[in-house]
Amino acid sequence: MLNALAYAFVDAVNVLLIGVLVALAMMLPPGRYRWIAGLLVFGDWLGVFLLATITLLVFDGIGDFVKHIVTSPVFGILLILTGVVTAVLTYRGGDSSDLVEKILRPLRTPSPLTVLVGMILGGIQSATSVPFFAGLAVLSASDIPAAERYAGLFLFATVALSLPILAALFLGVVRRFPHSWVGRLFATARANQGVVARGAGWLVSALLIVIGIIRLL
Repeated sequence: MLNALAYAFVDAVNVLLIGVLVALAMMLPPGRYRWIAGLLVFGDWLGVFLLATITLLVFDGIGDFVKHIVTSPVFGILLILTGVVTAVLTYRGGDSSDLVEKILRPLRTPSPLTVLVGMILGGIQSATSVPFFAGLAVLSASDIPAAERYAGLFLFATVALSLPILAALFLGVVRRFPHSWVGRLFATARANQGVVARGAGWLVSALLIVIGIIRLL
């Protein structure tokens, strides 16, 4: 299970969701941020959990093939290649401000739509994440009993959302104590958003390459 959770943690580097949370913390009036941020993160968790459940069901259905891939050098090579591609995309850079602005439009007030937006974000993030599928493939190929594997998806989804959850809590502290050292740290990070985003990209790339190399050893 710990091996699968390692991949979930790599998937937790969700720059888009964290960027949306930062924007919400900056624009929402007092008292409203906690509700909207909480509903958004819950919706994202729900989207990740549902997709993880469906994916694990599919992987279990083709269990022999999944075990063959996970235990072969192909798995490590795919992780390394993904890390290299991530590094190239990070080097090229990109601006997601327009996308963040579009996501913010239905998030002005807390509502069921807030949860739905979170679910869509979580589903898209996970569906386009190699670490997400790699972690579930490792979980499917393990000797853990089926009941424990599926119960473990609650923890898998939580770890996959660990950094956005921490970011949401951190931003709540910043809003309450804007002149504290935490607030100053946030201000520095916000003034260097490009550097922070690139750092997250390089971190994911390095983790994937290292894990891929370990799988080949």
